[in-house]
Amino acid sequence: MKKIITGVALLLTPLLVIAEEVLPDIKVYKSPTCGCCAKWVRHLEDSGFSVDAKNVDNVHDYKRKAHLPHSLSSCHTAFVDGYAIEGHVPASDIKKLLTEKPDIRGLAVPGMPVGSPGMEYGSRKEAYQTISYTREGVTAVFTSH
Repeated sequence: MKKIITGVALLLTPLLVIAEEVLPDIKVYKSPTCGCCAKWVRHLEDSGFSVDAKNVDNVHDYKRKAHLPHSLSSCHTAFVDGYAIEGHVPASDIKKLLTEKPDIRGLAVPGMPVGSPGMEYGSRKEAYQTISYTREGVTAVFTSH
């Protein structure tokens, strides 16, 4: 009987093991004095990302590196798996990006909409969109929130 139980346990073990989601590291460039940027970093970490956050004096250098259209600008810029991420983009949108791998340069949440990750303010939430953009500056709605 002990051999049967052991055999059944060995057969079921792979079914019981839940594969941990492996996500690439995200490099974030932010102002050292911005509290909402730190909250967004925590949101990413709570969602399973490993984040390397760097405080920099001039985030605009990284926005240029991201080929970011000025109209999509926000307070911090990040890079993950060859994509640029601008502003308070939800981790779920980044995961969708990494799964679908569209031919774009990156994602942005322009401005700092209340209710976006890192910009929580009680129960207030503004409707906002995550925008995709190409290196040439072509934009489209990636997700509406």
